[in-house]
Amino acid sequence: MGKTERYKAPTKPHFCRAILTAALLLTLSACNLSGSTSPVDSNRPGEQAPNLTPTQQGHSAQEASGISHNMGQGSQTASATPATPVTSGILMPDNPHAEEAMQAISDQGVPMATESEGGQPLPFRLEDNVKVFELTAKPIRWPILKANGRDVAADVIATAYSYNGQVPGPLIRVTEGDKVRVVFTNQLPEPTTIHWHGISVPNQMDGVPDLTQQAIQPGQSFTYEFVARPAGTFWYHSHFRSDVQIGVGLHGAIIIDPQTETEPKPDVDRVLMLNEWRIVDGKTYASMPATGMDANYFTINGKAFPDTEVINVKQGQRVRLRLIGAGQLGHPMHIHGPAFQIIATDGHPVPEAARLTKDTVWVSPGERYDIEWVASQPGRWLLHCHISHHTTNDHQEPGGLMLILNVQP
Repeated sequence: MGKTERYKAPTKPHFCRAILTAALLLTLSACNLSGSTSPVDSNRPGEQAPNLTPTQQGHSAQEASGISHNMGQGSQTASATPATPVTSGILMPDNPHAEEAMQAISDQGVPMATESEGGQPLPFRLEDNVKVFELTAKPIRWPILKANGRDVAADVIATAYSYNGQVPGPLIRVTEGDKVRVVFTNQLPEPTTIHWHGISVPNQMDGVPDLTQQAIQPGQSFTYEFVARPAGTFWYHSHFRSDVQIGVGLHGAIIIDPQTETEPKPDVDRVLMLNEWRIVDGKTYASMPATGMDANYFTINGKAFPDTEVINVKQGQRVRLRLIGAGQLGHPMHIHGPAFQIIATDGHPVPEAARLTKDTVWVSPGERYDIEWVASQPGRWLLHCHISHHTTNDHQEPGGLMLILNVQP
């Protein structure tokens, strides 16, 4: 992808701690106490991959999923080459994997996004009673915050890895029992996979490189197939270099509606995916807590406040929010005004007698909470994370994980 950028040194306290850590590591190495180097992951760029090809994996999985077809999928010539790792010079000086993870996402030749919103519904086509979706992973320049002439002087643009050119990826919505086929193409400069978080897929479709499939190389395609079950709120995300790829955009929601509704249908139904970013001097880095690479921007559905969606509701309408923790931090999400009930956790319904009534719910990484209430009080009510730093844009409040619920009489 071209020349990579070095990570900007953290503030003085982090720097001093990093220098002491490096000195200790060098001392141990001199005394032959540092131990052997860690084994190399077999799916890093340029290293040998397992024997099965994506096409072979796809064909064996068709039998396991009970869906037969003749896709004719095959490997393609790689369309891009991975960026050359650079040494961060701050943490883990003898760990090449850390150096690789801490480099900036290359923006050379990366186009601006043509989509303005993430999580748009993904259309499908019907083939032999199978719902066929298409996903393509590719790098884009994604605006998370626009200049407003006041506290935001210039547009904040993230160099992101996207599904179908949007962050988060498009919303896949199906009904329990549907046969689903997702034709995935990798246009990233590095391998990747897709994991279907919380869904009962055949093992070959689980998306774990070196375990259930070979990593999908740049330019290759892979077909995922499964029967949609159980009903609930789920999500899909990369399972390759997860500490980097998920946080820079490779995540999206999938909703499986029940065949028979047991809950009153909400008037307003929204998915809110929570994520964190590190953007320094216009360069995007993976946000990795406790490494000196802490997040300085926080987004709901790929946007930071005040560019987050305003959810308009009529007084008396039933509202359902599906909260998904897509990043590496927990977020206590609080709503001003109404109390809500938690009707489902991780896609599974909560029996009515066991439901909690709350105004704040902690959403950990990977978790999903469906919360619901009737909008009884008109006004402009705030939804936000109650960790104050998470409601800032590069340390300036207000920003980040905030949005407005506009209840109209």
